[in-house]
Amino acid sequence: MEASELLKKVRKIEIRTRALSQQIFAGEYHSAFKGRGMAFSEVRQYNYGDDVRFIDWNVTARFNTPYVKIFEEEREMTVMLLIDVSGSHLFGTKQQFKADLITELAAVLSFSAIYNNDKVGVIFFSNHVEKFIPPQKGKTHILRIIRELLTFKPSDSQTDISEALRYFTNAIKKKCTAFLISDFISGDFEQALKIAANRHDIVALNVMDTGEMSLPNIGLVKLLDPETQQYVWADTSSNEVRAYYDRWWQQLQSRNSELFHRAGVDVAQLYTNRDYVPVLSELFRRRG
Repeated sequence: MEASELLKKVRKIEIRTRALSQQIFAGEYHSAFKGRGMAFSEVRQYNYGDDVRFIDWNVTARFNTPYVKIFEEEREMTVMLLIDVSGSHLFGTKQQFKADLITELAAVLSFSAIYNNDKVGVIFFSNHVEKFIPPQKGKTHILRIIRELLTFKPSDSQTDISEALRYFTNAIKKKCTAFLISDFISGDFEQALKIAANRHDIVALNVMDTGEMSLPNIGLVKLLDPETQQYVWADTSSNEVRAYYDRWWQQLQSRNSELFHRAGVDVAQLYTNRDYVPVLSELFRRRG
């Protein structure tokens, strides 16, 4: 990609996602993702009904009248984006590829985070961790993340979500909010997810394309698995073949739904041809 073309794409994504973050998600994000705890703010004179446990005895003795400590929510936190960059995301039958939607989602979440004075870090993963960008603040850092999303070329096309979660758990020691962004068409990752979710606040964003949900009846076709790079012939005119695919898809969605539920992880489903704004807004409101 030429430098001028890259700058145009980065700028286009920045304009759209910054506007969404400022106008729509800023307040909802703040309510949905709390800080790590309560921090001391100031002292004021005791009022009837105040909790006596918060009396500041030193100040009270100095002024010979009761004062209480006031605490505010400690807002600053770390947000991690765990982004699946495997081959299955180079797929899209409608408006865009899944990878394009992932880029925009990551940008929206990143801008929402920095508007709330949070740090943002990223883990790109395939069947191993491809790249780790340590958490930082600021617009320059967010623009770097967007550039990486547009230009990054993974060394492998397969997926191992468990490996990404294990790396994340070891790399980030303090509790943070993490968005796990993938199509979740992979093996079992429940144990790694449970371990990560016990330490961190994890939200799963399931990125899908409606063309994956069923096989169209278009006769004999040659299909490529983007992760294994293997071709297979499929007779899509066969009712049995289409029914088999439908069962596989439903079983996959049921498995993932149960897996996230058992791990206590919130999940939202987003599609390449549908507006993601209402879905994210509902997710934020549900958590708030």
